[in-house]
Formats: sequence, C-alpha cells, structure tokens
Amino acid sequence: MKIPRLVLAGATSGVGKTSITAAIIYGLKKRGYSVQPFKVGPDFIDPSYLSAISNRAARNLDVWLMGKNGVLNSFVQNSVSDVSIIEGVMGYYDGFSGKSSFASTYHVASLTSSPVILVLDASKTARSIAATAMGFASFEKNSRICGVILNKIGSKRHEQLCRDALAKTKLSILGVIPRDNDIHLESRHLGLIPVQENMSLDKKIKSIAKSLSEFIDIDKIIRFCNSAPVLPSIIRTKHKKKQTTISVALDQSFNFYYQDNLDCLKRAGAELKFFSPVSDKKIPACDGIYLGGGFPEVKGELLRKNTPMLKLIKKSAEDNIPIYAECGGLMYLTKSIRYKDAKFKMVGLFDAVTVMEQKLKLNYTKARSKPSSFLIKPHSIQGHEFHYSQLDLVSRDSKFAYDLSVGIGIKDKKDGLVAYNTLASYMHLNFETPSISDDFVKSCILHSRK
Repeated sequence: MKIPRLVLAGATSGVGKTSITAAIIYGLKKRGYSVQPFKVGPDFIDPSYLSAISNRAARNLDVWLMGKNGVLNSFVQNSVSDVSIIEGVMGYYDGFSGKSSFASTYHVASLTSSPVILVLDASKTARSIAATAMGFASFEKNSRICGVILNKIGSKRHEQLCRDALAKTKLSILGVIPRDNDIHLESRHLGLIPVQENMSLDKKIKSIAKSLSEFIDIDKIIRFCNSAPVLPSIIRTKHKKKQTTISVALDQSFNFYYQDNLDCLKRAGAELKFFSPVSDKKIPACDGIYLGGGFPEVKGELLRKNTPMLKLIKKSAEDNIPIYAECGGLMYLTKSIRYKDAKFKMVGLFDAVTVMEQKLKLNYTKARSKPSSFLIKPHSIQGHEFHYSQLDLVSRDSKFAYDLSVGIGIKDKKDGLVAYNTLASYMHLNFETPSISDDFVKSCILHSRK
C-alpha cells in the first residue's frame, strides 16, 4: 500500500512536538489533504489535540502494548486518509529501557518505514545544534532522520548561526519557529490538559497550529511524506453481528480511551453507548459498563454531587453487570478521593480511599491475570500505568486480578481489584493483546441471557 507518511520526533520531551505536529496537520489540511494522526506510546492526552486539528480520531502506536505486528497492522488499517502523520514520544530513542530502542519512536519509525523529522529546541544553543542533530542521525543504524525543525529561535542572527552549522549535516531544515512565550499549552500533573476537559483548549490548539504553520515548509513536508516506501497490505477484520450493548463513560472527567479498544469491542459484537458520570442521571440500557481513565479528582465535586449516578454504578456492580475500569475508573469506584484540601465521596464499591500524591507512577507493566471476573482465561498481559494517586486499602480481604512482574500496581505488585463481576485496575491495556475485548463481550452476553 502506498501511504504518504511522516514521523515527528523530538530530541527530548518538551521541545514542542505536539504543537508542531498540529501545525503540520493544519498546513496539510489547508492545502486540501485529509490527515490521519498517530501518537507513539501509551499517551491519552496528546492524541486529543491531534484529533481536534485533524477531525479524525488519533491512534496510538506502542510496541510494548501492541507488539510489532499490532503496530504495523493498526497503522496500515487506519491510514485511510491522504497523509498519515505520527507524533513521537519523549526523545527519539527513548523506549522501554536504556539498553535498546525497543518501543521508542525510532522503533515505530523503523516498523512503518517512515521518514523522520527531528524537532530541536534551539533556545539555548547555536553551532552546537548541529552536533545534536548529527548525533541523533548517527546513533542507530538507518535512523531515518532526513530533516529538522528548529523551535524557539531568538533572532535572525540566531537562525543564521544554526543554519550555517546545520549545513555540515546535509539535513534539510523544514521549519524555523521563533520563540514566543505566549504560545504554550497548559499543563498539569500528568502533562497537557485533555481537550475534552476544557473546550477552550480546542480553540487554543487550532490558533497555535495556524500560527506555527506559517513557519513550516509544508511543500517540503509533502515531498518527504510522498517519499515513503510502500507497505504490505493487510486483511481487514470483519465486525461480528451485534450481540450485546456496553455503556462507556465519556465526559470531561473520563476520556482516556484508545480508539483501537473501542473498535475492538465493536468488532467483537458490542454496540457502544456513551454517558456522563458528571452530568447524566441514568446509564443507557446495557449488559456491561466501561469506565476509562481520566481526572476524576479534578471534577470530584461534580461527581460527588451526582448521587443518582453513584448509586446506579454501585447497584449495577451488585447486580453482577460486568464492569471494566481503568485508573480514573478505579478511583471512581473507591469510597472517596482526597485531592488538595478536599475529600469527595465516590461510588464506594471498593473499601479503599484514593489519595493523590506528589510522586508519579509511570511504568510499562507486565502481569499474569487470574481466572476472575470477565477475564475468564488466565492471560499474560502487557500494559502501562500512569498516575499520581494511590489507594489506601481499608480491607485486608481485597481480591486482586493481576500479579505484576513489571510495574507497581495497587499494592505489593498486585493490581486489578475484583468485586462481583467488576475488575478495576491502575493498568491500562490494549484489548487486542490478548483478546480482552472478546472476554469482556462474552461476559456481557452471558449476563444478558440470565
């Protein structure tokens, strides 16, 4: 398949990858191209900005979560637009460990045979920028880096110094973006604030993208995209006939979902209905419930006030409706959330209190699941965890679904609290590896027949 494509990588985190990727998408769309965005790594937040610019659901590409074939299959299957743009994660070679580039942006660029543009923060350097660029271009065999974009340039003289130095590298300069302290995206404890939480951010990213696109050579970008080699075609998976209904929590508090996971559920035979734990008083009629991640602590007061929803979620669990919850969903199912100086009452399904901390838990995870809840068969599972909270477990009788060999989990390298037919974990999963979606849907079908 001929798929015009490009990877936007960074020398480090914080160099402006998301804003610049958004600017490139804006520039391509302005020239009449449809653009499919992708994000390397397990990130939920940056994709919300890329989706806002492209008007297409951004997809994640993570080798640890999806495997090599999973990454390539997802990329090919979802590259149905004119151009595919992949935003990298952290530094170009940062992945699972310091010993290899496994699960890095470089790894994904290699799997997808994509040309790479390296974004460099030039704010505190001049001639040395060339040493950085040359180091990245030669660090791994066939780095695929073919050009750079210079960000935070202070003046015309500063720009010329960088251009003169980079002439030695033979790397194309595809953009020179001036320093502008007014152009920045708001951050919080887990990074950028999701677009879904504050819709004014939708306008802001579009304004930033429009502004920055003027400093990027979009015509050169198009030529690099078109230079990408063909990729093997794949057999597309057919959807099963609708057999069950799953209600998915989606609002400003719960919005951490992989689009691939939602698609997996639909392919497995589920119809998805969406509801808001913040504002809705009822859950759509369903055979199962999916509570994704997000920031329930930020909207804790609104969640606390919606007493009818808190009671309905708890009753659904007690009625043995299959419920799957990740991170923010887990926090929502505890007795309460302590955030800053406040304490917000939550569902109370699990005899535990969620406490926000100062230390970030950010890890890939590997676990062995036990035959509990709707995870009918024991699985070896690879996922990730990304949170500032911890659970103070009140009950010593808490049941866990996972034993972790990699990662922290809830307590003592155990994760996945189980009650009734509910499973709630800090670990986020990709539903295709293994077939979590099939097990979830089967459990929902069995419940509907009772």
